[in-house]
Amino acid sequence: MTTHIRYFAAAAEAAGRDEEHLEIESGATLATLKDVLIERYGSLMQRVVESGSFLIDGVVRRDPAYAVGARVDVLPPFAGG
Repeated sequence: MTTHIRYFAAAAEAAGRDEEHLEIESGATLATLKDVLIERYGSLMQRVVESGSFLIDGVVRRDPAYAVGARVDVLPPFAGG
């Protein structure tokens, strides 16, 4: 399955790109995707995925067992007031 990954802010910096298409096995979970991203991009991406957010097909998902969809947005943690 091809998944369109979009990276924002520190996630884009860690990946060295704003987006990419990844071949991910069918039925892959958010936990699997996190592992793939850490393996590909290292410790900076690890910090992002451990504390950031994931939008899967436009909806925030936190459950590591949730199945990855056609599009995933990787967002670093945001500070605000």
